[in-house]
Amino acid sequence: MTSVERYTGTPRLMVPAFGIGILGLVLTAVGAFVGDARAAAHSYLFAYAYWVGISVAAIIMVAVFHTAKAKWMTVLRRAMETMAISIPIFAVLFLGLIPALKLLYPWVPGSELANQLTDVQRGHLSHKHAYLNVGFFYARQVIYFVVWTFVSHRLYGWSTRQDEGGDLMLTVKQRFLSPGSLPFLALTITFAAFDWMMSLTPLWQSTIYGVYYFAGSFLAAFCVLTLATVNATGKDLYGNLVTTAHYHNLGKLMLAFVAFWAYIAFSQFLLVWIANLPEEAPWYHVRIFGGWRPVSIALFFVHFLIPFGILLSRNLKLQPRKLAVVAVYLLLVHAVDMYWLIFPAYNDAQPTFPWTIITAWVGVGGIAVGFALFRARGRYTVPVKDPYIADSLRYVQP
Repeated sequence: MTSVERYTGTPRLMVPAFGIGILGLVLTAVGAFVGDARAAAHSYLFAYAYWVGISVAAIIMVAVFHTAKAKWMTVLRRAMETMAISIPIFAVLFLGLIPALKLLYPWVPGSELANQLTDVQRGHLSHKHAYLNVGFFYARQVIYFVVWTFVSHRLYGWSTRQDEGGDLMLTVKQRFLSPGSLPFLALTITFAAFDWMMSLTPLWQSTIYGVYYFAGSFLAAFCVLTLATVNATGKDLYGNLVTTAHYHNLGKLMLAFVAFWAYIAFSQFLLVWIANLPEEAPWYHVRIFGGWRPVSIALFFVHFLIPFGILLSRNLKLQPRKLAVVAVYLLLVHAVDMYWLIFPAYNDAQPTFPWTIITAWVGVGGIAVGFALFRARGRYTVPVKDPYIADSLRYVQP
């Protein structure tokens, strides 16, 4: 294997990421105090759900690859592990949502949104009080972050410890924890989606909503991994070890999750349309009729039809730079999808685009990227003593 040095944590990336992140969060806070506080709150939720979804998706995919005993992606695994270990910073950033609860959720007592509910709506909402109450909401967040932090740090810790001594039992431990953790990871990200986004409209519900959220997050995670790999060139990075066969697989995974997102989106819509229940139909009515209709139609083309057609090309998937362009495009489209999920709760008449969307997005993203790079300092960017690293480097398409 080509010599790989430890990642030195160059300030060229880490410091600007933290700087941009802090500036973005400060500007978002300023927007909340001097501008539209509800718009700033929804912007922060949009940014938070976008970035934390990518991190949790990375945890799940690392666990999936261990469970499947996949060898080809060993050279890429450390990058995904690094994406996953940013979870603790999201636990800190969640504190920014606490003062925004009354601006976001009608089920929070004393909120302006709660005062706007009709007596009938309050009656329906009272049946959900056992779940939708502030105390239990906070308790669930603790459970989510404990599960995510434990699994990500166990897998990352064992993986990096193996770099020192090459202990094969550490691979056994990773492959034992991963399948056992998957049900907990799947349930926690599903209920997190219910808590953060679906409860923006608490009288509406969908059992598929959580799957819809993490389908988009999985796609975004592979896009981030592709971008990181294309740009990971240098003496202490892993990019030079990655072959076109690895990129081809990344492209195929992107194609698969583009199709999976579309399948889940259609399934959710179909079930609501068939049932046509008065408590379910209004959620789609807002998005299909009126001002939000162009965004809904656009998502079909820009999130599914266009990238699906592009990623069918085998030749494109073998060209890292072109694949990176598609990854950037899909990350932007995923942002549009998250906007479509969240902002109709702010203004159901038409799309609005407050400037705090940009500041919150770069703020949370900058902090998350900077923290991940900080945690990666002093570590190898490849699991150098993993027993399957040689197989991964020799990987060719079957």
